[in-house]
Amino acid sequence: MATVELTTDNFEDTVSKDGIVLVDFWADWCGPCKRFAPIYEDSSNEHADIVHGKVDTEAHQELSIKYGITAIPTLMAFRDGIMVFNQAGALPGPALKQLVDAVEGLDMDEVREKIAEQQG
Repeated sequence: MATVELTTDNFEDTVSKDGIVLVDFWADWCGPCKRFAPIYEDSSNEHADIVHGKVDTEAHQELSIKYGITAIPTLMAFRDGIMVFNQAGALPGPALKQLVDAVEGLDMDEVREKIAEQQG
């Protein structure tokens, strides 16, 4: 599956769905973003069941502000509508695979319990 362009119009609908959604916040002028792009594209082809979205931070600055993006690339992972990972910096291929495996292995009932505890 190819990567999906995420915009202010489709971002919330995309990340709030059941399943796993990875989001790459990037910009055309960013060298590390350009080096990460083929790794991310390979992951999207290898994991067709996972949505691999990309947000152009120049074109969609309001999303960058909303999600507190201060460095790019920034990678986020959502599972069943819950953000479970947020980190700036390009990942090498093996680290991205480890992240995917970790997100797939999450016990989402446990994650929801921890969120409920934190919210009091």
